[in-house]
Formats: sequence, structure tokens, C-alpha cells
Amino acid sequence: MASAAEQMAANLSWGALGKATDLRQRIFFTIGLLMVYRLGTYIPVPGIDGSALREFMDTATAGIGGMLNMFTGGAISRMGIFALGIMPYISASIIVQLMASMVPKLEQLKKEGEQGRKKINQYTRFGTVFLATFQAWGIAMSLEAGDLVTDPGMFFRAACVITLVGGTMFLMWLGEQITARGIGNGISLIIFVGIVAEIPAALAQFFSQGRSGAISPAVIVGVIVMVVAVIAFVVFMERALRKIHIQYPRRQVGMKIYDGGSSHLPVKVNPAGVIPAIFASSLLLLPVTISTFSGAQTGPVMSTILAYFGPGQPLYLVFFASMIVFFAYFYTANVAFKVDDVAENLKNQNGFIPGIRPGKKTEEYLEYVVNRVLVLGSAYLAAVCLLPEVLRNQLGIPFYFGGTSVLIVVSVTMDTINQVQSHLLAHQYEGLIERSQLRGRKRTGAKAPTRR
Repeated sequence: MASAAEQMAANLSWGALGKATDLRQRIFFTIGLLMVYRLGTYIPVPGIDGSALREFMDTATAGIGGMLNMFTGGAISRMGIFALGIMPYISASIIVQLMASMVPKLEQLKKEGEQGRKKINQYTRFGTVFLATFQAWGIAMSLEAGDLVTDPGMFFRAACVITLVGGTMFLMWLGEQITARGIGNGISLIIFVGIVAEIPAALAQFFSQGRSGAISPAVIVGVIVMVVAVIAFVVFMERALRKIHIQYPRRQVGMKIYDGGSSHLPVKVNPAGVIPAIFASSLLLLPVTISTFSGAQTGPVMSTILAYFGPGQPLYLVFFASMIVFFAYFYTANVAFKVDDVAENLKNQNGFIPGIRPGKKTEEYLEYVVNRVLVLGSAYLAAVCLLPEVLRNQLGIPFYFGGTSVLIVVSVTMDTINQVQSHLLAHQYEGLIERSQLRGRKRTGAKAPTRR
């Protein structure tokens, strides 16, 4: 039989959104900041030759530059102040989280509550500045090498680095404000909006190629069916769980005796979410970011790297899949689902897995289950990310369509909808409490307040 909370969640109506004033304010606040982000992608970095950049990007976005353009919401094709996007902050966050699981001092900070979290966030910001400065300097040098600058020199390089690093830090602040005062995860929503903003132009280009005869109608229909199938597959896998039965014994608290109960420990098939795909993509985008604007003047080492690790190349696909599998296991074991912490919490709560002794045996069993579930989860991530790469390279689709983009869009959409429903459910609970208080006053003979 469903609980009262489950029945309320099932009966939620989106019409209740009009009554939830706080939720509406959060949604409008989020939309406003996302509009600020989109506006910033059209503000150019000072010193860029606009006509030369447009001519160059007309050819570059059809190739490796398409990946950069998709993740930055078109900012890099216009060399906007947000051309670096939020990727340096994501990379720094993942690095700090991974280091926190290996460095005892950082691991101790994680256990110190709010003060420790603030200290870790500070380290993350320092790492963001370092990574953004490195990437911005590479872009400035590449822009000069590609003759896309009106007045090359140290002044342009300094202005470019300051502008791009400042843009990334501003995006980081926007994301934190959305998370704290808006709805959804701010960083994820910024990436989501950047990807979604480029979809209409990419589709228009795709269908125009079909009208001109460059792409056959069968390929167009096949791509549309594939996109729908991939989205449905991602939704199914992101909701898939492996439930581990947990038993709680009868216990006595004071003079009361509580009967034992049972519950389930949910283990997601993909506990790490889109983090492995994002981190693997950021590693592969690093040489592309540096070399996109350098044109024919790319050095021999970078030319060799791009020749073997370009999108669709066999080594690129092997490296991409290997990084996804590695980060899926590493991030899950050290951040997303730490089996030693879970086993310790179960032991402290007097919970146990039937047939498994608490403590070390429970930890070994959880590790056994998670490792085997991750075989399916990492394979699913790798398949979703690599399938569009292979089809795009084989069919010659003129816009960048990546599995990482689909994962981000679907996951962020599902997470945001869940948060909206949680706010609506909380608002419904508040309404029930108010009505119960009114009924209690009527029973005691108190005068009920008049409605306006």
C-alpha cells in the first residue's frame, strides 16, 4: 500500500504552480540569470578581428570546433567573454573531489561540516583560476598564430586572458546563485542552456543539407529515430536501480520497544551520473581548444595528436571509452558511493543485509555488488557517448551531435523537474498543515479567520 507521501506525489498537479509563490520566484530568478549568461556569449573579447573570425569559424565549426561550440553555447564561435564556458570550474571541482578521497588533510576537511565545505570550495576556486588562465593563454596564443587578431602583442594576450578568466569566474558565481536562490543545479543548467541554444541552428543546417540533396532522406529519418531512441534509453538507465534489502532488528529506546523493519538501499546503475563523460570530454577538448584557432601553424606535436585523436579516429574512440570507464569506477568508489562509509552508517543504525555480517563483510559485499553493477553502467555511458561519434563520422552529419550532450540535457531536465516537484510537494504539505490547524481551531470553538 502506498504511503501518504507517495499518494500526494502521484496526485501533484502542475496547476499548483500558480499557487506556489516562492517556486515561481525561484523559476523567474533562474531564467533571468540564464538570460544574462546567454547575453554574455555575444559580447566579444577585445582585439578580435570579427570578419576573419567569421570566415574561419564557417569552416572550423563543421569539424573539431563543433565540439567547443556546442559546450560553450556558441560563445567560442563568436569569441565571447564566456568562450571558456564553465568547463574549467567543472574540471577543478572533479580534481578537488578526487584529491579529497586520496589526501588525508582534504578528507578531514570534508568531515568538518560547513567550515570544511567552504575551505574545499575555496580550493576549487583557486584551481578554476589556474585552469582557466592556462586555457585562456593557449587560446590567446592560438588566435595570434591564426591571424585572427587586429593588434597582436602582449597587451592583447593580457586582455584576452583577463577577459576569459573573468568570464569563467562570473559564470561560476552565476551557477552558485542559481543553486542557492533558484531552481536546479546552476552549473548543470548553464551547460544545459548552452547546448540547447545551439540545437535550433544545428537542426536548421542539418535539414538544409537534406533539402539540397547532400544528405539522403533515409539518413535524416534514421538520425531522428536514433536521437529519440538514445533519449529514451538514457532516461531508462538513469532511473535504473539495484535494490539491496536492509533489515533492522527490534530495539528498545527507554521504556518503548520498536518493532524491527526492513527497507532497501538503492544503488544506481550509473552512480557517477554524467561526471565521467564530462571529465573525459574535457580531457579530449584540451588539445582541440589550444589548436582550433592556430590553423596551418599548428606545431608538429599538436598536429600528430590531432591526427590520431581527432573526433571519429580509432585512437580517439578507444581513449574516450577508456577514460569514461576509468572515471566511472574511480568517481563512484571515491566520491559517489563510498562502500566503507555506507557499511559504517548501516552498522551505526543497527541495520544489516540478511546473510551478511555487519562491518567488513558488508563492505566487501557492497563493493562486489557496485563493481558488477558498474560494468553495465560504464558500458552504457561509453555506448551512448561513442555511438553518435561513430555515426557522425560515417554518415558525415554536418553538425556536432554527441552522446555527452544528450546525457547532460536529459539528466539536467530530469533533475530540474524532480526539484520542481519537490517544491510543489512541500507547498502541498504546507497547505495541509494550515487546513489541519484551522480544523483544530474549529473543534476547540475558536473563531476561524475570515477568508479574503
